[in-house]
Amino acid sequence: MLWDFKPQPKALRYVGHKDVVTSVQFSPLGNLVASASRDRTVRLWIPDRKGKSSEFKAHTAPVRSVDFSCDGQFLATASEDKSIKVWNMYRQRFLYSLYRHTHWVCCARFSADGRLIVSCSEDKTVKIWDTTNKLCINSFTDSEGFANFVSFNPSGTCIASAGSDHTVKLWDIRVNKLLQNYQVHSSGVNCLSFHPSGNYLITASSDGTLKILDLVEGRLIYTLQGHTGPVFAISFSKDGQQFTSGGADAQILLWKTNFDEMNYKDLLKKNIKRLHFDAPPHLLDIYPRTSHHHGRKPESIEINPKLEVVNLQTSDPLVVDILSSESSNTTGIPTANETPPDYSSPHFLNPALAPSSSISSTVTMEKKLEDKGINSFTSADGQKSIPLAITYALEHIMEQLNVLTQTVSILEQRLTLTEDKLKDCLENQQKVFNREQRS
Repeated sequence: MLWDFKPQPKALRYVGHKDVVTSVQFSPLGNLVASASRDRTVRLWIPDRKGKSSEFKAHTAPVRSVDFSCDGQFLATASEDKSIKVWNMYRQRFLYSLYRHTHWVCCARFSADGRLIVSCSEDKTVKIWDTTNKLCINSFTDSEGFANFVSFNPSGTCIASAGSDHTVKLWDIRVNKLLQNYQVHSSGVNCLSFHPSGNYLITASSDGTLKILDLVEGRLIYTLQGHTGPVFAISFSKDGQQFTSGGADAQILLWKTNFDEMNYKDLLKKNIKRLHFDAPPHLLDIYPRTSHHHGRKPESIEINPKLEVVNLQTSDPLVVDILSSESSNTTGIPTANETPPDYSSPHFLNPALAPSSSISSTVTMEKKLEDKGINSFTSADGQKSIPLAITYALEHIMEQLNVLTQTVSILEQRLTLTEDKLKDCLENQQKVFNREQRS
C-alpha cells in the first residue's frame, strides 16, 4: 500500500501477489517499488494509478527480502531456497545466484558502494559477498542463535545483525572482529536501521519495544514503547530526522528524532566515496573497538508516546485498489490471461534511468494511442513490430536456460559431494568390519 497523508489520509493498494508480502522497498529515485512474497515471486511496481508491474520468477521457495543497490541498478533478493539472487534493473534481467548458506536466507543487503552484499541465514551464519567475483569472502558464525536482519553502516566498514537470541551485534569487516554486543531486548530482534550519521542504531523487537543505541559511547540511550505487540519493521528517513516502525498491532508509527542537526546529504556522499573496504579509517568509523556487554538493566530513557501521539487513523480511509492488469513474466511470453508487456515503454524497462518528463510523455503517448485504437505493439503507420518482441522473448528464454544450466551444475556438484561422502562411509564401514573380524 502506498500512503499519502495530505490533505487527508488515503492509500493506493496494489494487488498482484497471491500470498503474504514479506518485504517492500523504494528504489533510490523513488519511481519504482520492489516487493517480495511467499508466493515465490518478486514484483517491480511503478507507483502510479496504472499499477504496472513486472514479475520475477526464479526462486523456488518464499522470498524473504528485497534490496536495491545505492545507484538503483541492481536488486538483491533472499529466499528460503537457500539462495541470494541478483538482478539487473536496466533490462530487468537475472544476473547470478549466490549459494553458500545451508538454511533459509532471511535477509540480503548491499553496501553503500555496491561492491559487497551481506546476508544472514537460519544456519547461524552472516556472510559477506564480493559482487565482482561472486564469491563469499567472509563468514561470521553465531553459536547461540541466528540473525533475522543484517545491514551495513553508512560508511561500509561495519555490519549489524539483529539476532533471534535477543542480541544486537556489530562486526568490523576489515579486521573480522566483533566490536559491540548489545543485550538490551527481552525477545528476538527482528529489524534494525542505521542513522545516516552512522553514530546511532535503532532496533525493533518482538518484546514490543524500540531501542536506540549510541554506537560511539556504546550504550542504550532510548527505549520507545508505542506498539502493543511485536515490532517487525523499522527504518530511518534519508535525512535522519524521522523514522517509522510497524508491528503486529496493525499500526505504523511515525517518530521524530532529536539528534544533532547536520547536513546528511554531504555525509552520505562522503560515505559512498569509500570504494574499498580496506581504506584507512576515518572519523565516521565505529568507536570504541571493544565489545560492550550489557548484563545489567541499562540506564536509558523510556518514552511512551500514547498520550502525545497524533492518531491519523480514520474510520473509513480512502483506499484505491489497483489491480496489476499489465504484468509481464520473466520469460517475456504472455500467458493466456495476461496482457502482452509493453516493450516500447522505456521507463518500464529502465525506470531508474528515465527522467520524470520522459515518463509523463510516454504515458501521454500511450493514452493517445489507446484513444485512437492503436495497440502498443503497433506503430503509428500500422506496421507491427513483431521481430522486436520476439527478440526480447528469445533473450528472456536464453536467460532462463542459463538459470537452468546453473541449477543443473549445482545439483551435479551436490550429487558428487554426496557420492564422495557415501564412498567414505562405505570405506569406513569396511574398515570396521575388517577390524571386528580380526578381533
